[in-house]
Amino acid sequence: MLRINVSFPSGSGETLLLPEHSKVGDLKLLAQKTFVKGFLKLITAEGDALINPEDYLQAAGIQEEECLTAVAQQANVSATVAAFAVFCCGGNQMVTWGSPDQGGDCSAVQDQLKNVVQVQATDGAFAAILADGSVIAWGNPNYGGDCSAVQDQLRNVQQIQSTRSGGFAAILADGSVVAWGHQGWCGDCSAGKRLGNVQQIQATNMAFAAILADGSVIAWGNIDHGGDCSAVQDQLRNVQQIQATNMAFAAILADGSVIAWVGTRPWW
Repeated sequence: MLRINVSFPSGSGETLLLPEHSKVGDLKLLAQKTFVKGFLKLITAEGDALINPEDYLQAAGIQEEECLTAVAQQANVSATVAAFAVFCCGGNQMVTWGSPDQGGDCSAVQDQLKNVVQVQATDGAFAAILADGSVIAWGNPNYGGDCSAVQDQLRNVQQIQSTRSGGFAAILADGSVVAWGHQGWCGDCSAGKRLGNVQQIQATNMAFAAILADGSVIAWGNIDHGGDCSAVQDQLRNVQQIQATNMAFAAILADGSVIAWVGTRPWW
């Protein structure tokens, strides 16, 4: 048996016993059960994280009486209308379940879902930002589960926002925006003129609104869901933050006042 000392930065820990030909995944599973923590990162004395669960411990340089540091990671959850995705920021595993047609099966891209930092969802698809700034999408293509048409543009992505009905919008490091998904449900940002220097994006069910670097706002998408802010455009100056309901946006200005706009046929 292989004896491995696993401890937390606080100093608490245990000595774990595994067969000599065990894998990294076996060690992680035993550590999770021992410490009753679902997501753990194991780090060697040299500062290297044990990432690939299929690596044999000895091949990964783990010897008898090895001392490892365990770092507890906080789990994050995202959901479509019929599927869940659970991940840890910087972790090397994504767990999904639910309807395969709505993102519940990520097996086709599982090997690529390493070092995830953010996950967003529409009603039928997920999109994940990786640590290198690239994006992986999966789920129903009609809901944004296929970003292949813009894959080469999705570099240095800082943030992703989504409409529930099927559109994703990604802010790049240079402030530009790349959108994909169902074009009728905001998977197309071509209607947003001067769409650059974007600082923040919010979304209703079928529309986006973006704050630009100069504090102005651009909206695009379904006009019945807030995709047209022309009626209040002149008042949208020095905007600090935007929030959204299913069909309306509200913007906070620097002076503390609020400007709101809604779709042309609000349901209430």
